[in-house]
Amino acid sequence: MTVTRLAILTLVAILAAAPASAQVSDGVVKIGILNDQSSLYADLSGQGSVVAARMAAEDFGADKKGIKVEFVSADHQNKPDVGSQIARQWFDTDKVDVIVDVPNSGVALAVNQIAREKGKALLISGAATADLTGKACSPNTIHWAYDTWALANGTGNAIVKTGGDTWFFLTSDYAFGHALERDTEAVVIKAGGKVVGKVRHPLNTQDFSSFLLQAQASKAKIIGLANAGGDTTNAIKQGAEFGIVKGGQNFAGLLVFVTDVHALGLQAAQGLILTETFYWDQNDSTRAFAKRFAERDRGIHPTMVHAGVYGAVLHYLKAVEALKGDDGTKVIAKMKELPTDDPLFGKGSIRVDGRKIHPAYLFEVKKPSESKGPWDYYKLRATIPAEQAFRPLEAGDCPLVKK
Repeated sequence: MTVTRLAILTLVAILAAAPASAQVSDGVVKIGILNDQSSLYADLSGQGSVVAARMAAEDFGADKKGIKVEFVSADHQNKPDVGSQIARQWFDTDKVDVIVDVPNSGVALAVNQIAREKGKALLISGAATADLTGKACSPNTIHWAYDTWALANGTGNAIVKTGGDTWFFLTSDYAFGHALERDTEAVVIKAGGKVVGKVRHPLNTQDFSSFLLQAQASKAKIIGLANAGGDTTNAIKQGAEFGIVKGGQNFAGLLVFVTDVHALGLQAAQGLILTETFYWDQNDSTRAFAKRFAERDRGIHPTMVHAGVYGAVLHYLKAVEALKGDDGTKVIAKMKELPTDDPLFGKGSIRVDGRKIHPAYLFEVKKPSESKGPWDYYKLRATIPAEQAFRPLEAGDCPLVKK
């Protein structure tokens, strides 16, 4: 063998064995966690999402695989303009490759457009609006944990079927609340129920008195809370002061997290029916994750937002490894191509519209006497199969879906 041929073969072998980071921009995969770190969504998302993202990189074994991963995080303050400014700064100046989490649908829709313009990746776990895989779908975005369609068809459908056929909506007045109200109202009407009224409240409302009085006066059997986090817990706590449940009406928490139940306490939250795609006490894998997570995040147990961040980042890094690069549009395409498999959501897939598909679960909050200890809050009422848990692909009006 000639010296020249030997040199070429040696070079080929070196290139073939080179770590994935050799093709990664700047030699670093930079992940930005953008969420609410100081207000009503801080417990269900916040610093816990940073913990979950770091755990995903560790469990992936990024260091051993020669992929350098760095993290940055910021508080979008639930303001689309603030979120947009951070996203542009991260993409244009700070060399962030992917933005993760983004609770608050108004912020998520704004960042969704920026990621598309910049050819970057966006992995949404915290935002709920189903429009992200509908009319606002993007080749650069994946929507991981849940959405308003899944919540409406899980919780709303179950409540109507068990006699809750008249509804009054108490709705957070921005994109998320509007979408959740819209999707749940459609389910209620389709199931034979009736919406007798609705009122919208500002985000992060402290005094729900006037809104609750309107709901009480409506005589609706069900007061649908199309809100989340602190708004949900405040509405339920203040509703107890007005004697709403004692008067024969019931709250339907259309988006309730385990951290909300923890904040309410079982005495106030017992009997709530809710839809989630993850619960920490489902199996050995979820319990092991929750134990590790709680040790890092003040004893808090992970929500489905935290689980979604973990699953999304883990799958993103698998796609970067397979692609040997971190081009945003190409990585998202690779993520859709690869089947998903993680210890929290199990096996699944990602559709062309960016919707991550996995089962959903209908839970009921336990009575205090049924709980075995802290964070033991849910009992399973029904499992919604993956193929039924989310809106049918052809029904979302996503431009990426071929008619």
